[in-house]
Amino acid sequence: MQTSDLYHHFLAQLQPLLNAQQTCFSVALSGGVDSVVLLHLMKQAQQQHSELKIEAVYVNHGLSKYADEWQGFCQSLCEEFDVAFKAVLVEIHQRSRTSLEAQAREARYQALDENCMLGSVILLGQHLNDQLETFLLRLKRGSGLQGLASMPQQRLLASGRVCFRPLINISREQIEQFADEFAITHITDDSNVDERFDRNFLRHQVLPILTKRFQGFEKSAARSIRLLQQQQSLLDEYTQSDLAHCQNSQGGLSCQAISPFSQPRQANLVRAWLNQFTHQLPSENQLQQIIEQGLTAKADAQLKICLQSGDVRRHQQHWYFVKEQAIPEAMDITLQGIELTDGRKLIVKVGKGIRKPKQDEQVRVEFNKPQARIKPLHKPGSNTLKHWFKDAKVAPWLRAQTPLIFYNDQLVQVVGYFVSEQHSVEDGILWETLYE
Repeated sequence: MQTSDLYHHFLAQLQPLLNAQQTCFSVALSGGVDSVVLLHLMKQAQQQHSELKIEAVYVNHGLSKYADEWQGFCQSLCEEFDVAFKAVLVEIHQRSRTSLEAQAREARYQALDENCMLGSVILLGQHLNDQLETFLLRLKRGSGLQGLASMPQQRLLASGRVCFRPLINISREQIEQFADEFAITHITDDSNVDERFDRNFLRHQVLPILTKRFQGFEKSAARSIRLLQQQQSLLDEYTQSDLAHCQNSQGGLSCQAISPFSQPRQANLVRAWLNQFTHQLPSENQLQQIIEQGLTAKADAQLKICLQSGDVRRHQQHWYFVKEQAIPEAMDITLQGIELTDGRKLIVKVGKGIRKPKQDEQVRVEFNKPQARIKPLHKPGSNTLKHWFKDAKVAPWLRAQTPLIFYNDQLVQVVGYFVSEQHSVEDGILWETLYE
């Protein structure tokens, strides 16, 4: 097996990771021919590099009646290979406007990321034919450069973990020939022949015709995809430079900074900015709406454009991506740290701030009290919290989330912004919030 062309190709793809002292690998094992061959190849690599640690992870979506049977096959294979095995059960809850395939893929990556051993690289068995199918599916959807670049050989998950596809330039036919040559047993997913699914239709009806008609089609298409990926990488470099210039420390994108840009450059930058917060990007019409309203509305206009996973809002000449948050619950507190219902910690520090509460004063943290009054330190007169938030240019969606400290019925501190002049002292206490 170690003398085969496929193994030599596999090891050559893996070599940069080995050169970087990467020794832990998690094989995403489904039981299909591609992932089973991948596990065999990885086991061969371990025989040459004894320092390598390997595990296999099976994600059970429960979408097929054979899922438990496939899990058993994968577990038996790992026992035979003396490879650590994990099975992870995930539940898929059908969402509107999102395909079941996309939801399963999203759940699979999350499950792999959360359950693979710490510091490992996740190895995926996707191959050249998967790549071509992805390209055609995205062509059908009208994708741009980033979409048509399809699947990169290496990608980073949101956690920073690396996913690597060592077989992405190997055809399905080559993988199946390798499995036949070395009598490698695997399972066949019955859903792979159901042509109601677009990917299966392309696999069985479209790609065979193209391959038969045009000699070398697979390799030529793969070369085109690699060129698109190179062009996307170059564009990403310029995009990151634009983001560094136009994005503030709170994640807001400056409307004024991008206004001199050409329309294609504006659209590219807004997409890249949004991609930091959500993978459900806006449609072409929504993108045009975001840019036009952001650049032409009056300075004090409160814009809100609703997307599938959050809202684009404008504040102080910046766009922000905002996800809806529940208002935390009010509660009695002491001078000890406490966890708020939204997961933040409310802690007390000693120093310049407000005086400590008296014995007969009840201390509470409350939220969303725009009519509560306070005279902030170094501010003229008493006024409503709504007034002071506006004066301090606090974004509207942040106001209801801001902890408010009350002694009995008196607002004494707006955490992160103001302290009451009446209660301020040099040697006192100050509440702060932090995330775990």
